[in-house]
Amino acid sequence: MTVMSTLNVKNQVSAAEWQTRVDLAACYRLIALHGWDDLIFTHISAKVPGTEEFLINPFGLMFHEITASSLVKIDLAGNKLMDSPYSINPAGYTIHSAVHEVRHEVECVLHIHTPAGIAVSAQKQGLLPLSQQSLFVLSSLAYHGYEGVALNHDEKARLQADLGDKNFMILPNHGLLTAANTIADAFLMMFTLQRACEAQIMAQSGGGELIHIPQQILDGAKAMVAGVMKSSQGMGGALAWPALLRKLDQQMPGYAN
Repeated sequence: MTVMSTLNVKNQVSAAEWQTRVDLAACYRLIALHGWDDLIFTHISAKVPGTEEFLINPFGLMFHEITASSLVKIDLAGNKLMDSPYSINPAGYTIHSAVHEVRHEVECVLHIHTPAGIAVSAQKQGLLPLSQQSLFVLSSLAYHGYEGVALNHDEKARLQADLGDKNFMILPNHGLLTAANTIADAFLMMFTLQRACEAQIMAQSGGGELIHIPQQILDGAKAMVAGVMKSSQGMGGALAWPALLRKLDQQMPGYAN
């Protein structure tokens, strides 16, 4: 029996933390289910409710292996707060602690390296207004220039400044990031950003003249999305999340262990 399968922390944490662990483990597996993982690399974090602590993946596990108990709890300085046989990804700590330090309303930060996301991030114009999905992203999109693998903690201040109050970020030559008030919203937002990137690459590959969404529609969408983000329902992740969990229970169960 592996260490992973014997871990069980449910009785060592609060009910609120356990629910966050279950949802975060589900989010990791949903990323794997959609084919957006990158072996053991990239990362998703979630705040422990009522604290400045957060949970992140055990470095070395594939995303489809992650369970609620195997997630590592750390503070903003990167110190492990519970015994765990696992370390954490140093670059993951840099990126996620940077966001959690200054965006106290953000519960979940999701970062991936998908081919479509990297391809769009490598284009000087970034994400273009080519799809309905892009409307939502462009309404709250930031960019943070590439500085190499995120191991330099001095980069945190620049990432924080570039992100500002936005909820989507494209990291040129690197990948994609979403930050949201719930794990469900962070996933739904990443689904939207990833789909917008896929649509852009496919549209460009067709070789025909592209139709850009008019600026007046973009402006209207920005106001609409701002209102949605301030509403109690957020981006609507709570509506999709139960269905996503049903799919996960059928195809990749075990995350709630």
